[in-house]
Amino acid sequence: MIKVAVVIGSTRPGRNGEGVARWVHDLATRRDDAVFEIVDLRDYDLPHLDEPMPPAMGQYEHPHTMAWAEKIASFDAYVFVTPEYNRSISGALKNAIDFLHAEWANKAAGFVGYGSVGGTRAVEHLRLVLGELQVAVVSSQVALTLAADFEHFSVARPAAHQAGRLTAMLDQLIPWAGAMKALRSDAVPSS
Repeated sequence: MIKVAVVIGSTRPGRNGEGVARWVHDLATRRDDAVFEIVDLRDYDLPHLDEPMPPAMGQYEHPHTMAWAEKIASFDAYVFVTPEYNRSISGALKNAIDFLHAEWANKAAGFVGYGSVGGTRAVEHLRLVLGELQVAVVSSQVALTLAADFEHFSVARPAAHQAGRLTAMLDQLIPWAGAMKALRSDAVPSS
């Protein structure tokens, strides 16, 4: 079974991402082609990147990195729930991604952005970052706007049509995750 993490990409007090992630999770768990788990960056308390070796070396020294690596490695795909801060992703999300390397490779990702213009600029930056880590990103995405998809700009209440967009994104993500899982299974270990 394909395992998908719904990653809350903000740690800010009063964040909107938690409500968005619950909405994604509630709709996604109605599917029978994958299992979904919310992964909250807050639960890992990652400091600013503090590993002495580059993540590509895979030589993690700190317990917080090892816990994060174990969690991320356990998934086949990711749905990144990302706010847009100053036309990009949050620093906390970028930092969390940068902690690891091989754990992301040859997996798939989809996006649910939110913000004044639906988080679209943050998603574009996230696509570039994940591409460098060999993550296959799907083209369909969900763009939630603060004016139309949130009550009082702070309580996630996505418009009805957004469920269809989420379904379309997941319909792309799950098969890609399966294809990438097969790729990882067929990989020959280097000597």
